[in-house]
Formats: sequence, structure tokens, C-alpha cells
Amino acid sequence: QVQLVESGGGLVQAGGPLRLSCAASASNLNIRTMRWWRQAPGKQRELAASITSANVVNYADTVKGRFTISWGSAKNTMYLQMDNLKPEDTGIYYCNVLQKTASLWGRGTQVTVSA
Repeated sequence: QVQLVESGGGLVQAGGPLRLSCAASASNLNIRTMRWWRQAPGKQRELAASITSANVVNYADTVKGRFTISWGSAKNTMYLQMDNLKPEDTGIYYCNVLQKTASLWGRGTQVTVSA
């Protein structure tokens, strides 16, 4: 079974950057859309950013201008570059990919932004 593994989370001061990675355990997944979701403590999971196989990107208003979503060269690796991080960006970040008939999720990586 294909697995998604996120990495790159950690503790960072406000204003600093982090780069999250999401690696799939297989190639040729025919991914249509890749998404990064996040869930802050006590809050519902929200969609932070998405990118399609045609490179159409969308961002939540709360991260627009600060986060950049992208594919890796092999398209079984995906990234979320997060700049100018704020304490309210703290949460667990999840990678999610949509195939034609399936949706895959990683287990998440913790991002903590200190004031």
C-alpha cells in the first residue's frame, strides 16, 4: 500500500521559515491534486494549499503570500515552503494526494511557531 510521509516540521521562531516535504512510497501514482492541510489545537482541519497536476495552485487567505506549494522533480515528492511564519501557523500539517479514485493521507508533521 502506498504511504505518504511528511517531514520537515519542527520548532521555529516567528518570522522564520520551514520547508515541509511529503514523499510517496511509490512512483507513477497518477496524482491529480496534492494538498497540504493543517490542524491547530482545538480547531478543525483546514486546507492550507493545493496544487494540481496542471500546476494550478490555490492558497488559503491566511497563508497567501507566505507559503509556496510545489512538486518535486519526480512528482512523488511534494513540498510546502513556509516563510514569515506566525504563531497562528502552529499545528499538525498533513499531506494529502488525490488520485482518480483514491485519496491518500500522511500521518502529519508538527509545526510549532514561537512568538
